[in-house]
Amino acid sequence: MDSVEEMASSGIPTRQILSSLRQKNPGLQAISRNVYNSIRKIREEKLGGRTMVQALFEELGEGEFFYNIKHDENGCLTHIFFAHPNSIILTRSFSHVFVMDCTYKTNKYKMPLLDIIGVSCFNTFFYSCFTFMEKERVEDYVWALTMFREVLRPNCQPLVIIFDRELALMNAIRVVFPSATNLLCVWHIEKNILSNCKRHFEAKEDWDAFMSSWNGVIRSSSEIDFEKNWRLFEELYKERREVLTYIEKTWLPFKEQFVDAWAEKFPHFKHRVSSRAEGAHAKLKAYFGRIRIPHNCNNAFFKEVVMKVSMHALKELYKQYEMVKHGTMDPSCTGHFLSSMGLPCAHKMMTTWKDGVLPISSIHSQWRIDSLSLTCSDGMMNEEDNFKEMRSELQDKFKKWPIMHKGKAHATISQLVSASLHSLREPSIGSKQKRGSSSTQRDPSRFEIVEKRRKCSGCKNSGHDIRTCPSKNKVSEQISYSVANSLDERVIGGIDLNMVPDLDFVSSFN
Repeated sequence: MDSVEEMASSGIPTRQILSSLRQKNPGLQAISRNVYNSIRKIREEKLGGRTMVQALFEELGEGEFFYNIKHDENGCLTHIFFAHPNSIILTRSFSHVFVMDCTYKTNKYKMPLLDIIGVSCFNTFFYSCFTFMEKERVEDYVWALTMFREVLRPNCQPLVIIFDRELALMNAIRVVFPSATNLLCVWHIEKNILSNCKRHFEAKEDWDAFMSSWNGVIRSSSEIDFEKNWRLFEELYKERREVLTYIEKTWLPFKEQFVDAWAEKFPHFKHRVSSRAEGAHAKLKAYFGRIRIPHNCNNAFFKEVVMKVSMHALKELYKQYEMVKHGTMDPSCTGHFLSSMGLPCAHKMMTTWKDGVLPISSIHSQWRIDSLSLTCSDGMMNEEDNFKEMRSELQDKFKKWPIMHKGKAHATISQLVSASLHSLREPSIGSKQKRGSSSTQRDPSRFEIVEKRRKCSGCKNSGHDIRTCPSKNKVSEQISYSVANSLDERVIGGIDLNMVPDLDFVSSFN
């Protein structure tokens, strides 16, 4: 039983647990149902008579999570927000850029999980907080973002929030964080275009040329360039009206949120996609022991910034320094690097500090480690101290109250102490799940289905098979043409035409 509990808690599937048990004990008479029953018994023992909701709240409380809940009129849990204390510290220390994304198939209640991810000065990702929501409506997102705002420092607003084209989330951000800049994930845009437009291109070369032209539109460095590139794009694909209509209606209304001409004016620190970085659970503490001076930055120009900015920032600065050194920067400065990265560009280095020292004041606070403090001494983290002061004040006043007031106070306090969240119930599951739907593996995205369409075994292109392959039909036509030209009425060199194999039969060998 102990080995089953250990393997189950590690997330090992039941069939593998059974295989492991049989390897250790070849004579074991057990089936999968026995393992399932053992795991269920272990879980019931761990619950100790508590409901799943009660156990969840106790776990969050013991872990000192900051959390909040919402329930419906029937007492069913509909929303739960939670953030680990260490995540709160990181969120407050790096509160400039956040990535927001919903994931699915994480629970049997089919509640979408909104995870909010931050970016550290080391250019690594960390999980800020999570919210299980009833649905993906504007009011659901507003509640989640309002709780996220409680995690941030007082009166703090993120500079940039990155997400995919989720209109409900977009509207909720405008309500809770009106001053934040919203950027759309360029990777999601590309995959959505693939899902909706690739079927209109038979040849791979045509599709690649289309995507290259579209990327040219996205990478327009100015509004004038965008207008020029878009007109060229329209001219090139004016015959593919469905493709242009899709892009015009779906993406062009949000061009300010993904085209370089607008997006590069904001400090996103080179984060333009919402895909999660692997290893986001890793603690930043492990990186502090790695702070050192890169040998190529060990010169007078960088003396004010070394040991005061992160390694990633130093590497980016040195790339710009190299451009100045070798004269490889662009003739004109767009200002995009400075505005999007919060670091001085090569042009700034050359014109302002060419013979001097790079000042620490020119570095955005996102990259500073000299002023970084991974502590939370204000706001929410002071609630325990505030409660102690309130309890002490109440105790002093209680001694001076008359018996009647003491009785009322005692009854009120007893009610608060005995009150719990035990009356809350688990979220409603809704419709009965179909067999096999309990898997947590995500469903394939539409663009993945499009990319995996069966390809022709002849020409290797998608959109048809070997029977309808255009190249095969072309070969058949060539054979037909050559045979027809060699016919002398019904006889070819004395051979009866009826002896010539059928053309369809001949073409089947090609």
